[in-house]
Amino acid sequence: MKILHTSDWHLGQSFFTQNRKHEHQRFLDWLLNVVDEHGIDAIIVAGDIFDTGAPPSYAREIYSRFVVSLQAHACTLVILGGNHDSVSVLNETRGLLSCLNTHVIASTCADPAEQVVEIRNNNDEVTGIVCAIPFIRARDVMVSEAGQSGEDKKQSLGEAIKAHYTSVYQLAEARRAELGIDIPVIATGHLTALGVSTSSSVREIYIGTLDGFDAGGFPPADYIALGHIHRPQRVAKSDIIRYSGSPIPLSFDELGTQKQVLVVSFDGHQATSVESVPVPLFQDMQVLCGSLDDIEQALSEFENQEASTWLCIEVTTQGYLSDLHQRIQAMVEGRPVEVLQLRRVQQQHAVGMSNEYEKDLSELSPQEVFEKRLELLDSEADETKEALRQQFSAVVASLGEEQEA
Repeated sequence: MKILHTSDWHLGQSFFTQNRKHEHQRFLDWLLNVVDEHGIDAIIVAGDIFDTGAPPSYAREIYSRFVVSLQAHACTLVILGGNHDSVSVLNETRGLLSCLNTHVIASTCADPAEQVVEIRNNNDEVTGIVCAIPFIRARDVMVSEAGQSGEDKKQSLGEAIKAHYTSVYQLAEARRAELGIDIPVIATGHLTALGVSTSSSVREIYIGTLDGFDAGGFPPADYIALGHIHRPQRVAKSDIIRYSGSPIPLSFDELGTQKQVLVVSFDGHQATSVESVPVPLFQDMQVLCGSLDDIEQALSEFENQEASTWLCIEVTTQGYLSDLHQRIQAMVEGRPVEVLQLRRVQQQHAVGMSNEYEKDLSELSPQEVFEKRLELLDSEADETKEALRQQFSAVVASLGEEQEA
């Protein structure tokens, strides 16, 4: 059996006001070809299907279209909810999609058995079992107790997550024993494991309570497919505990990492290989750094390019340039580029002269400005801040959708 592990699609993301429908559609079309080329039996999407709890209509449309298109490829689809996903939005079509060989697990359930998913072939034979565990919200697995310290809450949450994994895995193991066949048990997760490398687009899940989940708390599954971290990587140096990473760069600092999906092959229950399949870059994006002269020289190389390139420009300067935006605008005039982010970066020897330098609001994304304002609400609960984030993201997404129309 072969599975394809992917995660963090973030359909509907507004990237510095830019719509990413074209990129996501091309990725999903490419993914269908990978399913055929590698003979994939099941796709596991480990959370964050959508970028916001209220995804724009085009994001829902390409999601639904992909599920329908996959029916011609004899491949099971397992969708896990992430911290960006709305449980109610994913559950809206859950019943309908179950008729299309698609299993949607939007949240942890009262009955762990609902998170045990069987993968079946065309002969209706079980070829694998998935402990389909989505993003685990603290309120779903634990009850806060009065007088608990921050360290007590952190320990309680870690233990509750571990207990949930154990309960679902034991049910999967019992089912495998009942079937009496040598098939893999695959676990999933949407969380931050200890020791992983994140990027600027990754949002903290358990702010102030849990830095990361200890990999020792995972059950002894034959493969563990994780989501939430956008950079692909192994966990605890294990070849079978993996983050696939996001399929497209969700921030400029992810450009240095090759995007991928993972194809896992099994012989019986044993994972015999984990192959990285590189994902093409569907929208040219670059980061230009240096002095104004360096930037001008770099921009001259775009003269004969046809497709537009999205740019993050970081200008090294010893002081504040009041006309920086005008200078950059003059440099890019007539060239096939769009400057989405412009930053000033003080040279190291000038930092001692001033610990801070002026920054225009136009240099920040709407999300960055919102997060800075949110930091002032120290007295608000994490749940309140998360609700505000989702509402703000929904407003930004709706504005992007209006621009597209």
